[in-house]
Amino acid sequence: MSKITKAVIAAAGYGTRFLPATKNQPKEMLPIIDKPIIHYLVEEAVNSGIKDIIIITRSGQSSLEDYFDSHPHLEDELEKSGKKDRLKKIKEIPKMANFVYVRQNRDHPYGNATPLRCIAPLINKEESFVYMFGDDLTISDIPVTKQLIDVFNKENPVAVLGVQEVPDEEVHRYGTVKYKKEGNYEVESMHEKLPVEKAPSNKAQFGRFIFSHKIIEETIKATTGKDGELWVTDILNSMAAKGEKVIAQPIEGEWHTTGDPLRYLKTSVEFAMRRDDIKKEFKEYLKNII
Repeated sequence: MSKITKAVIAAAGYGTRFLPATKNQPKEMLPIIDKPIIHYLVEEAVNSGIKDIIIITRSGQSSLEDYFDSHPHLEDELEKSGKKDRLKKIKEIPKMANFVYVRQNRDHPYGNATPLRCIAPLINKEESFVYMFGDDLTISDIPVTKQLIDVFNKENPVAVLGVQEVPDEEVHRYGTVKYKKEGNYEVESMHEKLPVEKAPSNKAQFGRFIFSHKIIEETIKATTGKDGELWVTDILNSMAAKGEKVIAQPIEGEWHTTGDPLRYLKTSVEFAMRRDDIKKEFKEYLKNII
């Protein structure tokens, strides 16, 4: 089994829930304190041993590419003004990984599995890779991506996905997992956005996956499903139905979504409370306004 060194980040959506802020910039570039959302994803991947980051974009998202590139003029200005710490941070960004950008054009169907078709030429047949949704963040001692890679290497499945328990009132928002048997994390089936009384569990999938090349092969020949979209859930259900091993691994840590304004704000607060340089004053501020 070859070492997993590539991560694919899906960032081609329009972020319509954040309009007009996302009219001229990708949602993934919205800041969580002083770094854009996608920076945290790249950090997690890199801290898990990833060397190559493939970002799926669309037209109008050049700010993503600019962010992970050098900025000579800004670097010169920071140098001249003696802001060495800030200069160091800026110069480190392009060195985080090898970055590749792939456009998701209109010839592809819409859906959260569509980026897997876009990157098919970039993944060798013997390679497995990380797949990340661009709006899901995690907080953990051991990077969540590293946790899933370790499970993948141990169990040799076709896919490992991260899951986390969600409250009953939140179940309808996410895809949930039905396991083959109690105490085993192998998936029998997955179900998208069912009401809690119909959902098989409260184990919700989120945007962290480890995929073998078989998932790409299955995605290429797959047809669209609910709402005319190409769904990761449908791909994984198809593989599980064929007897392939798909594992839904509960993570050690916390998953925080930035998919809508309310959850984006909650996530920002969670991250702020873990920043030693601002958490004390920020906590006092929150106490005073509640």
